[in-house]
Amino acid sequence: MPVVPVDLAGRPYEVRVAPGLLADVGNQCAPLLRKAIVPVVTDANVQAAWGERIDASLRAAGFEPHWKVLPAGEATKSWQHLADVVDWLLALEIERKDHVLALGGGVIGDLVGFAASMLKRGCRFIQLPTTLLAQVDSSVGGKTAINTPAGKNLVGAFHQPALVLADPLALETLPRRELGAGYAEVVKYGLLGDGAFFAWCENHGPALMDGDQALREQAIAASVAAKARIVAQDEFETTGLRALLNLGHTFGHALEAETGFSDRLLHGEGVALGMVLAARYSARRGLIDPAEAERVAAHLRAVGLRTELHELGLTADGAGLVAHMLHDKKMDSGTLPFILLRGVGEAYLARDVALDDVAAFLDEQV
Repeated sequence: MPVVPVDLAGRPYEVRVAPGLLADVGNQCAPLLRKAIVPVVTDANVQAAWGERIDASLRAAGFEPHWKVLPAGEATKSWQHLADVVDWLLALEIERKDHVLALGGGVIGDLVGFAASMLKRGCRFIQLPTTLLAQVDSSVGGKTAINTPAGKNLVGAFHQPALVLADPLALETLPRRELGAGYAEVVKYGLLGDGAFFAWCENHGPALMDGDQALREQAIAASVAAKARIVAQDEFETTGLRALLNLGHTFGHALEAETGFSDRLLHGEGVALGMVLAARYSARRGLIDPAEAERVAAHLRAVGLRTELHELGLTADGAGLVAHMLHDKKMDSGTLPFILLRGVGEAYLARDVALDDVAAFLDEQV
C-alpha cells in the first residue's frame, strides 16, 4: 500500500492509498479514536453509496458511529451548514482530542475541517475522500473553508487532518463528470512542476478515466506526493511556493462565481478551463509558445473537459469576470498575483499582471 507522509513539523500525518481502505475504516482509524462514539459527517449521495459499509466497519471495530448527513453540492459549504455541524458536534460532547470523520468529496472535507478547526479552538479530524479531486488535492494540506456571497473559500482556516485514507474503489461510484473534475487536479501537478508527469497524463489519462484501477492508484499517489512536498515546505502559503498549487484557480474561481457556485460548473471543471486560460495568457505574454498552450487544451479536451469560455454560455464580459477576481484571497495591496507558465512543468508566480489586460484577454476568448 502506498503511504505518502506529509512531514509537517510536530504534526506529521499519513496519506494511505489503496483499494479497500474505506471498507476497513474501523481498523485503519482505531489507533486514533479515543472513545466509542465516532462522529461521521457526509452528504446524502455518499451516504447512500458507502454508509452501510462504513457503519459496519466502525461497529465491527468496537465503535458507535453517529451520522450527520448533509445535502450534496457546493451550496453546502455555507454558514448555515457550518453552524449546524458545529452545534451537532457540541451536542455529542466532542472534545479537543477526539476525531471527526469527513466522508465525502471536497465540500464535506472543507466544511468538516473548518468545523474541526473552530470546535473548542481545534479538535481533530480524519479525511475519507470519495472523489478523485478530494483524494489528490483538497483532502491533503489543511486548507479548509466555506463559501460566501463575496466569493469561494474566503472564510476558513489552515487545519491539518490526522490521517487521510484515499480508496480508489470509491471512484467506481463516481459520475464521469465528477471524475473528470478531479482529473483536472491531477493534470495540474504535471503542469506546475513536472513535465514528465504531464506527458504521463497525456499517455494514460483516457485509460484512467475509463476505469483502469492501477493507473488511478498511481495518479493519486503521485499527485499526493507532489502536494505533500510543497505543503511541507510552505504550509501557510508564505513563501510563494504553495501558491503554485493555485494554477488555474484564479480564472476558475471567477468562472465559478459567475455561474453561481452551482452544478453548471464543478470546481475541477473551473480549474481545467482556468489552466487553459492561464496557458493561453502565458502565450499572450510571450512566456510560452502558443502551441504549448494548445497542447494543454488538447489533452483536457481529450478526456472530455471543456476548454473554451463559450461552452459555458456566459453572458459576462472580461471586466465582469475580473470583478470576481478582486475578491481573490491572494490580493495583496491591490495587486493580484497570477500563476503563469514558462513551459509545461514550469509554473511561476507573476506579480506584474494588469487586470485590464486580463479583461481584454478574456474578451478575446469568448
